[in-house]
Amino acid sequence: MENILNKEQIINIKACGQILKRAMDITESSIRPGMSTHEINTIADQALSSQGAIAAFKNYQTADGGVFPASACISINEQVVHGLPDKNTFIKSGDIISIDLGALFKGVYTDMARTIPVGEVSSEARKLIEITRQSLNRGIKAARAGSRIGKIGYEVQKLAESEGYGVVRELVGHGIGTKMHMDPQIPNYGRGNEGPVIVEGMALAIEPMLTLGNPNVKMAKDGWTIITADKSLSAHFEHTIVIENGLPIVVTK
Repeated sequence: MENILNKEQIINIKACGQILKRAMDITESSIRPGMSTHEINTIADQALSSQGAIAAFKNYQTADGGVFPASACISINEQVVHGLPDKNTFIKSGDIISIDLGALFKGVYTDMARTIPVGEVSSEARKLIEITRQSLNRGIKAARAGSRIGKIGYEVQKLAESEGYGVVRELVGHGIGTKMHMDPQIPNYGRGNEGPVIVEGMALAIEPMLTLGNPNVKMAKDGWTIITADKSLSAHFEHTIVIENGLPIVVTK
């Protein structure tokens, strides 16, 4: 498996993860009502390049031949993932904004996402954000050597659905390492005894996406942005981990 890293690659993915974490912190701290998503994307891109990393999403080629034009995916409210930054899209107080950002450094990739409240947001939006964050932490704790990939999604789903949230099925986490997206796929639902066995040195990007309504999603007219089918709010958190001494080490924390 290409996402099983050697010692040097583990050192590099930890360094890449810290670069990405700092870039995300810089981007988050810059967010103000009235900014365009294009401005936010520019800040994220510069925060990566100033540290010697490459924005991994920029010019990313999909299996169907599409090329993503930006450094960050910036998704607002009912937009789940893959939101396109735009000079004419402005954020306002009360929005929740999900930023998904990837980095390439010394031959390895990392990937992370956060959902951020803009100004004063509703209590239901704040709770959605918090439970999504908690579900990511539950999934990470389940990622131990000897366990199966399905245990991650089982723990995410158990918490999310106990709180009444929808768990998006069509979008999943993934292996990561010398490529951005690799096997195994990591659904945010399922049974704990299913899927590949987690092994030492494996690198994984775990990323629950929850909704206030039902879990169904659809493609927006731009051909990139995924939105909730019922237009309910969505939140998204992601970390890259590597299995070291049998335990999940979060490299983007």
